[in-house]
Amino acid sequence: MSTIDKLNLKSTLLEQFKTFENELNGEGKKPIHKIRQQAIQTFDGLGFPTTKHEEWKYTNLGKVLKQAYTFGKRSELQMADIQQFLLPNIPNANTIVFVNGAYEPTLSNIVSSEEVLIVKTLEEAYDTHESLVAPYFGQLTKTSEEAMIALNTAFTKNGIFIHVPANKVVEEPVLMYFITDTRTANQGAQPRSLIVVEQGAKATFVDKTDTLGENASFNNVVTEIVVEPNARVEHYKVQNDHAQASYIGTTQVKQAQDSYYANTTISLNGSIVRNNLNVALDGSNVETHMFGLYMLTGNTHVDNHSIADHLKPHSMSNELYKGIMDESSTGVFNGKIFVRQDAQKTNAYQQNRNILLSDNASINTKPQLEIWADDVKCSHGATTGNLDEEALFYLRSRGIAENEAHALLIHAFGNEIIEKITLEPLRAYLEQLVMQRLGVDLNPISADFE
Repeated sequence: MSTIDKLNLKSTLLEQFKTFENELNGEGKKPIHKIRQQAIQTFDGLGFPTTKHEEWKYTNLGKVLKQAYTFGKRSELQMADIQQFLLPNIPNANTIVFVNGAYEPTLSNIVSSEEVLIVKTLEEAYDTHESLVAPYFGQLTKTSEEAMIALNTAFTKNGIFIHVPANKVVEEPVLMYFITDTRTANQGAQPRSLIVVEQGAKATFVDKTDTLGENASFNNVVTEIVVEPNARVEHYKVQNDHAQASYIGTTQVKQAQDSYYANTTISLNGSIVRNNLNVALDGSNVETHMFGLYMLTGNTHVDNHSIADHLKPHSMSNELYKGIMDESSTGVFNGKIFVRQDAQKTNAYQQNRNILLSDNASINTKPQLEIWADDVKCSHGATTGNLDEEALFYLRSRGIAENEAHALLIHAFGNEIIEKITLEPLRAYLEQLVMQRLGVDLNPISADFE
């Protein structure tokens, strides 16, 4: 544990790595530590990203990195401390809890049998499932190019390995809570997860990030997901943290032939939020869906970066991100579609749509499409505007109050993404959060139009 010098965060982290190594004892001889050592060298060479980097042009980490954080502090939380963060109305669920970046088995609860779901720390998994861990841990993510991934990899300890064996169906969703305890000081965390869903298997994952306490938090999260042939994965991310919480999350997915992966990311609150979603469609007949809703107020800044990399023929990707910016909030969208030379018969679609509710709100959007194949169907685009004045006039003419008319249109715009969520209790929970954000109960109004 150490308090990071806000004037020289990089140097202090490099010094902290030496202390981290000394505390590993015998674990320092395991294969995972060689990957850590390579990663810290990479981070040393790259340093933190700045707005001079093209991929970070619109997201300035300066105000995050100027703060002082404590990294690696274990927090003895009880269930009563985290109860407020647990998703409601999902009683039969596998619960995996991280506190300050470390997996906490005493707060977690795996209800599925080990025949269908295996959960271990990454260190344990290297001993028991090395053939599944070694080919993927640190291999899917581009540690050599991304400083934040390298930093997370260097300090990986008490991360999690999740394995769904071939042809097994995990009926109960896997809920992953990333909780940072800032009750006594600013806190940093670097959770790491590796998820392997084998051939013909199915599972649903939900990530939720929260901060306990009013001080600042800084989460640098990396998740690697392997979706093997004919496997199916539904993945949801919920970000509704407080105004002093910053989050950088990288999700790297590799899909094999005939597999299905769908990701829906809902961002409602936070200080600075950066989501990196990179999917390699590395097989024929692969299907990928990327959906996102960022509904922002105050000074919240949310940056969504995505890559759909089509490597093999006959694959399909569908991406739709929608943003609603109010007050002084900022949205960023950068979506890339790559269609490689061998990826003939690809269908790839990408759309980013935004509504600005305030003169002080802003959006920077950059959809990109690069094609090396010649037999494909691809489209991409972006729109930014205000609420439809004609629609507002129509609703007002039906006797609906102005604030309710605004809320109806905003709800209809964002609900297209919420409706993509197939886990019904999660969808209901998010619908309620959106209602609270709008400040009106739309159910009686909607009933009048049925």
